[in-house]
Amino acid sequence: MSREEFQKAIEEDKFLEWAEFNENLYGTPIPSHTSERDLLLEIDSQGAHSIRKLFPFALVVLILSPSEESLEDRMRSRGDDESHIQARLNLADKEIASAKEVADFEVVNSDLDSAVREIASMIYRARESKRKG
Repeated sequence: MSREEFQKAIEEDKFLEWAEFNENLYGTPIPSHTSERDLLLEIDSQGAHSIRKLFPFALVVLILSPSEESLEDRMRSRGDDESHIQARLNLADKEIASAKEVADFEVVNSDLDSAVREIASMIYRARESKRKG
């Protein structure tokens, strides 16, 4: 999608949330279907703040890397551009602090299977609480 198309979609309220980072636009389109199903989003702290405003009772989980070195290694292993890696690392502390403002829970992803189990358990408890509430 071109920048112009993206900006037009913003003007037409076609995103749940959107952000600009490193001169690139990112966003989560509003789903075309409506249902009672869960919607799982992978978003930055700015997106989390936007979602929290739209959906005050949304479950927001902050997933943290075990260390800055681990975060950098993960970005390098997925082939991110060097300038993108440096920009993300330069903002990491600020992003984490901002995300902590809206997060219901924090999970340190030092072991993928454990992190997935922990997050799945949080989702299950949130569903149960919603049913009872």
